[in-house]
Amino acid sequence: MSNVVLGRVLDDSYAPEVRHNLTAFAGARMTSNACYRFVGPFIATIARGLDVRLVDIGLAIAISELFGLASPAIGHVVDRLGARRAVAVGLSVAITGTILAAASQGVAMLTVALVLIGQGNTTFYLGLGTWIAMHVPYARRGRVTGLIEVSWAFGLLIGVTTMGLVTAATNWRVGYLTGAAAMICMAFVVVGRIEPPPPRPRHSAAHPAPPRGRLISRGWLVLLAGFLITAASHTLIVTFGSWLEDEFGLTPASLSAVTFLLGTSELIATLSVARYTDVLGKRRSVALGGALMIPASAGLALWHQHMVLGIALLAIGVLGFEFAVVSAISLGTNLVIGSPARGLGLLIGVDTIGRAVMSVPATRLYSSHGIGLPAAIASVLATLSVVAITLSATGRTT
Repeated sequence: MSNVVLGRVLDDSYAPEVRHNLTAFAGARMTSNACYRFVGPFIATIARGLDVRLVDIGLAIAISELFGLASPAIGHVVDRLGARRAVAVGLSVAITGTILAAASQGVAMLTVALVLIGQGNTTFYLGLGTWIAMHVPYARRGRVTGLIEVSWAFGLLIGVTTMGLVTAATNWRVGYLTGAAAMICMAFVVVGRIEPPPPRPRHSAAHPAPPRGRLISRGWLVLLAGFLITAASHTLIVTFGSWLEDEFGLTPASLSAVTFLLGTSELIATLSVARYTDVLGKRRSVALGGALMIPASAGLALWHQHMVLGIALLAIGVLGFEFAVVSAISLGTNLVIGSPARGLGLLIGVDTIGRAVMSVPATRLYSSHGIGLPAAIASVLATLSVVAITLSATGRTT
């Protein structure tokens, strides 16, 4: 699996370790993302299998998402572990959680499983971010990050679809076990590919160490932009399914087709990050993604009675968000001086807060006003995110 597919996109100016291992790491991320995303589309199937209410599984998902607030602390641990051990630990925890999900006998057990899957996935992700920061200069990091992040879209398009087909032929427990088996295979492939980090250089009074652990100038504005744009996206994500069912009577099969379209938008966005983010600059790219969300969300607020136009606007909004948030990953690895995992952990943490803050208000506003008002709020939040990231870029070019 060395230097195939994704590795060929990079020229010889990138480190051999990156070119030779890019596809393997993206494959491992795809399997872990698939196990993480599986519960959403199959929430009703799992609820029936456990003989519980749909809302009970929703609560389990909400609890597991709240554990994303631990991402900054996990980043601190990952900085101490190093990339290799963090990847190994993260995949091991995610595999354990996936097997536990397959064996779940009730909501409590499933909740623990989802927490383990989420936290393992985060640890693996931060370890991989540290590895990228070790081998790729910041100015060129967007291309590698964008290529790795095709795993998010493929986790849905390929991973969840495969697990879903297995579920249709057997049951959701075997679907989870299929994901666990794929992760185990990829763990054996990738862990041995990460070399142990070199010893840190000694510093003297004449050549002191850089001030590690400090947030960069205007870094809080980057975090604010991440919070706002995630809140904007989540406002649409938690309401679009109900909108399509209530206003147009779409069936689950039709909703699956819409979900596939949104996954395609995610794929286009991540490939665009690989092509354009380093050229445009990270902050400009985040601003561009947010700027794309503004008219898309506003248009959905105005024309939500038209199904085809509304779905197209939703897909554009998802594309804009994904372009912004993947472009922000490189910014995250540079937010905290000398600590790429801690900076990326902070960014993941504020993204979690953005989702948590808007989950209840967005659904309640939809219940009372339809999707028009939530979509308008999403447009306002996206506008504020563009303002925040633009202010953070004062005097900078990346």
